[in-house]
Amino acid sequence: MSLTLSRDDIKLLTDRIEAAQLNAKAIPKLTDDYPAMTLADGYAVQLELRRRWVEQGRRQAGWKVGLTSKAKMIQMGVNVPSIGFLLADMARPENSAVRTDDLVHPRVECEVAFVTKARLAGPHCTREDVLAATDFILPAIEIIDSRFAGFKFDLQSVVADNGSSARYVAGGRARYAHELDLGTLGVVMEKNGETVAMAASAAVMGHPADAIALLVKVLDELGEDLPAGSFVMSGGITEAIAVKPGDHVIARYQELGSVSVRFV
Repeated sequence: MSLTLSRDDIKLLTDRIEAAQLNAKAIPKLTDDYPAMTLADGYAVQLELRRRWVEQGRRQAGWKVGLTSKAKMIQMGVNVPSIGFLLADMARPENSAVRTDDLVHPRVECEVAFVTKARLAGPHCTREDVLAATDFILPAIEIIDSRFAGFKFDLQSVVADNGSSARYVAGGRARYAHELDLGTLGVVMEKNGETVAMAASAAVMGHPADAIALLVKVLDELGEDLPAGSFVMSGGITEAIAVKPGDHVIARYQELGSVSVRFV
């Protein structure tokens, strides 16, 4: 990955992203002012944001893979997945009420979440490596929130915006990976009692563990690894569904139970 931004530019763009997230204000995509910005530049901004927040006492809980399903890539007009970090204070309890007044464009996605029991690292991580390092599997809903005006962005900008990370809710039943056929899990998302999306977990790169293996490879390029005890979301199985105050979302997973969240 090749950087084009100076250290000062990275700090300036991190300031923009941090302010947009903390103030829930939409901003133009970063490439409007920095058209030569690369994917490596996007990750440099993301990691600078993480450094600041961890320095402030926030704790990293894990990572997420984004834009892994064909539906999501088509929806967002990109052609490769991305990754973002998850902080412990982004988590919300199952069936809790999540505020929307501190979000810009809240949307929800169904995800298969992995909790690891062993470190994963290096450029050659495989599906089998991921499954062997997995402690258990959970169903999750990710609440994403692009901070870019009109929900319009490119890959460099969304990576800098930490993959639109905002909140996440885990629930359902924890299951061991070997108890499940992770490539064929069906999921239905309901909003206010109506089905709004349905798909199978194979939509996530053919198998969710392949998305985690990709994450490990991207982390390796960034000089990072995936520690034991990480909570990792493998990517949206369906397209992202917009939500507003008063909405109630339930994701029902084959074999994993359901997870729900309300919005106020």
